[in-house]
Amino acid sequence: MFYHTDAVIEQLAIHRVGNKLQDEFYVLSDHPIALEDELLGQLLMHYFLSPFAKVNEVYRLFHASGTLALNEVFHFSKAFFQGELGFHELSQQLCKHLFEASNHPNIKGGELYVVRLRGVQLEGELHEAVGIFKSEHKETYLKVSPRQGAFDVDYEQEAININKLDKGCLIVNTEQEEGYKVLVVDQTNRQQEALYWKDDFLGLRIRNDAFHQTGNFLKVYKKFVDEGLDEAFDLERTDKIDLLNRSMDYFKDKETFKQEEFEEEVLGNPKAISLFNDYRQQFEEAYESPFGDQFDISNQAVKKVQAAFKSVLKLDKNFHIYVHGKREYIEKGYDEEKGMNFYKLYFKEEH
Repeated sequence: MFYHTDAVIEQLAIHRVGNKLQDEFYVLSDHPIALEDELLGQLLMHYFLSPFAKVNEVYRLFHASGTLALNEVFHFSKAFFQGELGFHELSQQLCKHLFEASNHPNIKGGELYVVRLRGVQLEGELHEAVGIFKSEHKETYLKVSPRQGAFDVDYEQEAININKLDKGCLIVNTEQEEGYKVLVVDQTNRQQEALYWKDDFLGLRIRNDAFHQTGNFLKVYKKFVDEGLDEAFDLERTDKIDLLNRSMDYFKDKETFKQEEFEEEVLGNPKAISLFNDYRQQFEEAYESPFGDQFDISNQAVKKVQAAFKSVLKLDKNFHIYVHGKREYIEKGYDEEKGMNFYKLYFKEEH
């Protein structure tokens, strides 16, 4: 988890970065901003860091070639953390790199903020960090103020809403050899061109820890049950719900995932096991995120994914049947006289 209650902004630099495909350029400031107003500092802390409070995913900086030093953000950040590059020079280099990474005509220009932070807490440890933030959207605000028994109304255009950070990342100065710990926010990532922030500018991949192994495995398994079994098996919706419920029960009851144990207790069918292993291998190769035969189970990840494992049969607009277990107690049939499907449920007590 990330906490910023005790964090302090030590330095701040602001630049402007445009879209070169729109003949816009970047504008570099000559020096950092002197933060002498305490309230302004608090507002900036809220603007920059509050969006990260609910971020669970931890990323790494990386390069597709396998040579981490070729990642520009890693190169400049490492030089800064090691005292080989000054803060303002770091911010200018990051602005230039972001400009070069803005390779889609729909990417919006905006202000780039680079911040040196002290006292950020991630996963129970305090660290220094570099924050990189970009504002792309501006709003108009009304200002109402009292004056001699009445009120004045004014407005301010092209203002920034401090509750709506567009893009941001925190590069936490720990585990340098692995690409640091990186948190990222992208509130405008709705179109393909918006991927430039994570991919082209930062160059990120998810850290393959217990949280992500657990979450990704459950997501791959759910997709396999929903889509991957249809060609080989003629399954009813209740069968698929049963497979999903069994997997969720496994991850709730166990502390460690073991592949053979999961296959036996949850899938239980050699053909289904073979199909699933092929399915997960495709994911591992595509995302370079191997699960391994065994990994620790993250309860936090299980809780996050559980909402997507819906165990509900929606019957027209009349009934919802929640299936939590005991697949053998529910039967599906067809009534010839009424020309309709039906479910038969068995139970011992009514509550």
